[in-house]
Amino acid sequence: MHATAIPLPPPSRGRAGEGVTRIPLTQVARKLRHDMTDAERKLWSRMRAHQLGVHFRRQTPLGSYVLDFVCFSAHLVIEVDGGQHADSEKDHVRDAWLQAEGFRVLRFWNNEVLENIDGVLETIMAELNKAPPPQPSPPPQPSPTRGEGDVASAPSTPSPLVGEGWGGGAGQ
Repeated sequence: MHATAIPLPPPSRGRAGEGVTRIPLTQVARKLRHDMTDAERKLWSRMRAHQLGVHFRRQTPLGSYVLDFVCFSAHLVIEVDGGQHADSEKDHVRDAWLQAEGFRVLRFWNNEVLENIDGVLETIMAELNKAPPPQPSPPPQPSPTRGEGDVASAPSTPSPLVGEGWGGGAGQ
């Protein structure tokens, strides 16, 4: 059996790790969408097409990560992990970054999804029924004080053309 090589983009330049070839996250996400695990496939079959009342996307790049499932409207990320993620420091860093960005993160083991899909869906629905975490609001914009820039409060002065048929003054 021969392995098929995927052409890689040229190495990044001017960054730490110069000379290291990086595959764009969109390519990684596309490959992950194509090569779903059995657990991801089972969960996706119950989540897609708004079956849980909200729109989920799968294998979506965000920051420097590719998320298994994400609902942007509920700020919820769902990760389905195999044994390679057992208490991984990288996952803790990833979860902390996602939480700092305003997302809640649920993690399920593959065997949980495969053996107890109803329990997994109940957990997801319970999280969806919670209010999404507060999002940082933009700083308030100063509003003009009454009279500043307000046409209605500008002093009324007659037109210099009043009386000459232009200003709508007396005699019209």
